[in-house]
Amino acid sequence: MIDFLTHYYKADSKPFLSLSSLEESEALKIMESLYIDDPIWCRFNNPEAYLRARKKTEAWLKKCFIEKGGMPKQNYPIYTVLGSCEMLEDKMDAAALSKIEIPLSLLDEDEVSFTFIDSMFSITLGEEKTKEYYQEEYHGKVFTLNEINGIILKKGLPSKGWWGNLPKDFFHYIEAQVWNSERVKELSF
Repeated sequence: MIDFLTHYYKADSKPFLSLSSLEESEALKIMESLYIDDPIWCRFNNPEAYLRARKKTEAWLKKCFIEKGGMPKQNYPIYTVLGSCEMLEDKMDAAALSKIEIPLSLLDEDEVSFTFIDSMFSITLGEEKTKEYYQEEYHGKVFTLNEINGIILKKGLPSKGWWGNLPKDFFHYIEAQVWNSERVKELSF
């Protein structure tokens, strides 16, 4: 079983930052500076649309997590990956990324939620139900640690082919949302 989360972040910045914690004008300025036409940073090609989608996704994540007994300490999470993501690991140097691994055992279950794939992509798949990609039991849903462990035992970790016919540059991972940024900052070493 996977027993850690990985927080990937831009190597020349501090870890555990969130665009959602900033004033909109500051967040937009940062996204404009981060945009590069590549699979990792291209999400910032339209900062206004990205920020709207991110806030909608975070409200959905929080609501669903609370419905499952989660106790978020803030309105937005710190984004991590359950275990690690092989495709991100392969691009660490080229994308100027750093990472911090956080033992999952040091977090409370009621402050970590999970989505199969990136939460923004998962909510979109749940809404649009695109036949080519959508998997009803996994997409458009928020999971608890207990639920995600059960699915991993049954299905394994996401890897190429696991999701069906996805684009070749798609990153295969389970996103973990940590809802207590102070706790994560205390745990980083």
